[in-house]
Amino acid sequence: MQNNSEPNPLLPKPFAQTYFHGTKANLQLGDFIEVGYSSNFGQQKNSKFIFLTSTLDAAIWGAELALGEGRERIYLVEPTGPIENDPDLTDKKFPGNPTQSYRSQHPFKVVGEVSQWQGHATLQVDAMKAALKKLKEQGINSLND
Repeated sequence: MQNNSEPNPLLPKPFAQTYFHGTKANLQLGDFIEVGYSSNFGQQKNSKFIFLTSTLDAAIWGAELALGEGRERIYLVEPTGPIENDPDLTDKKFPGNPTQSYRSQHPFKVVGEVSQWQGHATLQVDAMKAALKKLKEQGINSLND
């Protein structure tokens, strides 16, 4: 006889892995974030990849640095296909992927929203924007374009 108090290892575990996506887009639960929209970084071409992270801090940066006039938002997302390390934030630049940042060509399903979070100091955000602008002026582009 099976003990019903033991968890079934074959059943999915809710929030076994949490992923975040920072943006200014106004999305609803069940919406999908997909490739093909103007990128917030690099040459701002139509994106070939979409991004997610396992850290709230990296998602906050994503929301704060996103282009547009909308409110900064952080969504809980569920990948629908494979994800890989984001080469702009990993490999030679930051070995070991400390920001736990990933990319995919497959949609992410919006499964929730983080309604309260603390953003970075204005001086930090301005410094990051200035550094990104300088990279762009130097012709150093994203590996994700």
